Amino acid sequence: MGNRLVLWIFLSALLFFLTMEATTIDPYKVLGVERNASQREIQKAFHKLSLQYHPDKNKNKGAQAKFSEINNAYEILSDEEKRKNYDTYGDEKGSPGFGAGSPGDHGGYTYFTNGGPGKNQFTYGPSDWQSMGGQGGSKSFSFSFGGPSGSSSFGFGMDDIFSNLFGGKPGGGGQFGGFSGSTGSRPGSQPGSRGSPVSISAISSQVYKKEIVDQGMTWLLLSYTPSLKGHQHVESVIKEVASSLQGALKIGSINCETEPFLCKDLGIYPRRMPRVFVYSYKVSERGSLVEYDGDWAAKPLKMFCQDHLPRFSKRVDLKHFESSTVTVHKLPSVVLLSTKKDTPVIWRVLSGLHHNHFLFYNAEVHDVSDPTVKKLGVDALPAIVGWLSNGEKHVLKAGITIKDMKSAINELSALLEGFEKKNKKASSSQAKKSPTGEKQIPLLTESNFDALCGEKTPVCIIGAFRSSKERKKLESILNTLSQKSLSRQQNSADGRDSISYTLLDASKKASFLNAFDKAGFKSLDKVLVAYKPRRGTFAAFEGEMTTEEVERFIGSVLNGDIRFTKTRQKPVLK
Repeated sequence: MGNRLVLWIFLSALLFFLTMEATTIDPYKVLGVERNASQREIQKAFHKLSLQYHPDKNKNKGAQAKFSEINNAYEILSDEEKRKNYDTYGDEKGSPGFGAGSPGDHGGYTYFTNGGPGKNQFTYGPSDWQSMGGQGGSKSFSFSFGGPSGSSSFGFGMDDIFSNLFGGKPGGGGQFGGFSGSTGSRPGSQPGSRGSPVSISAISSQVYKKEIVDQGMTWLLLSYTPSLKGHQHVESVIKEVASSLQGALKIGSINCETEPFLCKDLGIYPRRMPRVFVYSYKVSERGSLVEYDGDWAAKPLKMFCQDHLPRFSKRVDLKHFESSTVTVHKLPSVVLLSTKKDTPVIWRVLSGLHHNHFLFYNAEVHDVSDPTVKKLGVDALPAIVGWLSNGEKHVLKAGITIKDMKSAINELSALLEGFEKKNKKASSSQAKKSPTGEKQIPLLTESNFDALCGEKTPVCIIGAFRSSKERKKLESILNTLSQKSLSRQQNSADGRDSISYTLLDASKKASFLNAFDKAGFKSLDKVLVAYKPRRGTFAAFEGEMTTEEVERFIGSVLNGDIRFTKTRQKPVLK
C-alpha cells in the first residue's frame, strides 16, 4: 500500500510539472531570441512577429492569443529591470515563488514561467489587447520602439531627418544637414544630447490656451483615460517621433478624467482606446486639431507630423522676386536661399514660431554663380537674406552649417530676433527723421501680387496711371492716405494692413484692367480701383483725384457705403 501511495504521488507530481511545462511561456522563446540578445535584436523580433500575428492582418485561429503573448514578452524583455527579474526569478516582478492571481481572478490566461530558480506566474487577459482596439471595429495597435543604435526598428534615422532640413547630408557638421559625430539617438533622448529624456507634458485647459493655440508650434497630443490599457505603448511611439523631430515638435497628453471639459470642448474624448492628434497649420494660419488614423508605428506618425508643420513661408522664383515685394507691409522680410526643391523643414518650423514678426519666403537656387544670387551679395549657400521694413537689405547668414535640428532652430531664432530688434531701431530712427513717416507705394507686379492683392488682403486700393505725371500725383495722394488711421486701416493681429495700397502701370498692364472694365478704362489717364480679392468684387473711382475726394472714396469703401460689382474675371498680371 505504501509503495502504491508513493507511486501515485510521484505520478501526480510528474503530471503537474509536465502540465506546467506545457503552459509555460518563455518570453525569449516567444520572440525567438537568445537570452543574451541585445535590445536591437529584441526590437526587430518583436516588430516582425507583431506584424505577422496582428489581429487586423492575421485572421487565423489563435492569432489573437499569439499577439497577446508577443506583446507581453516584449513588455518584459524591453524593460531592463523586468528582464533582470525574469532572468533571476522567472518573474518580471522580482518575487520568487508562485504569485497570486488566476484565470478566474483576472479573466485571462495564466502563464507559468520557469526561467529562473523560482517558478512564478504572470497573467495576460484577452481583454488587454482588445482594450487597445483589437476588436469591435476599433482601431488596432502595432507598436515600435527605437533602440540605442543609429536608426529605429522602422528603418529611419538621422539621415532621413536631415535630408529634409536645408539640403546636404549628415556627417561632420555638413551644411544644413550635417550632424557632427552623430550615431543616432535612442527614443526619449535628444539627438546630439544623449541621456536627455523626451518628456510628455501634461496639458490642462490653461496650458492648451496659453501654450498651444495659435502659437506657431506643432504639437502631438495624446488623449486618454488611465483605465485605457495601451496608452503607455502609444506614449513610447510618440516619444520616438518627438526625439527625431526635436525642436520642430512638442508632445503632450490630456487626461480626460481630470480634464473632461477640455476633452469635450475639443471633441477628443477617447472611447475604447487612446487617440492622437496633431495641432496643425497645414490648412491655414489658424491652428486646428487633426486626428491621426494611420498605423501605430513611428515612421508613418513622423511623416504625418512633418506634413502638418507650419506653411507660413511662400515659395518664390528668385528671378521674379523684387525688393518691392518685401516692403509691402510694416513687417521685416526674410528669404531662405537653398538647393532644396521643397520648403525645408527647419524653415517651416521657423516660419511658424516667428510668423507674427516676419514675412517668410524661400527660393530654390543651384549655386552662388547664379546672377540673382550674386546680386543679393550671397557668396555661400544656404543663406538667409533679410529686408527691413524700410527696404534696407541685409545678408543675415551665408554658408550655414548645423549640428542638429533643435540647436539649428535655436540659433536661427536668435538670428531672427536680432534682426527684428534692428528693424524696430531702424523704424524708430526713420520716424524721428521723417515725422510724416512717408513710405514708397509699391508698383504692382506679378511677383508681389499675392502679397498686395491676394486673398489674405481684405481690400486692395489700386492706383492705375498712364503717364509719369499721373503716377506722381496718385503716389502722393495714396502715400498721404496710407499714413492716416482710416477705419479698418490696421486691425490684423499679425501686423499686416487690412487695406493695401499699390500702383499699376496701365500702359504696360492694360489687360489686367480688363478684369474690371471691358474697355480697361482706356479713356482715363488715371483711375482708382478698390478690389476685394476674397469676394471677387470691385468699385472704381473716376472723379477728380484730390486727397480729399480719394479719402472720401476709400472711407466709403471701408464703411460699406459703396456698391461693389462682380469682376468680369479674376484679375491676373502677365
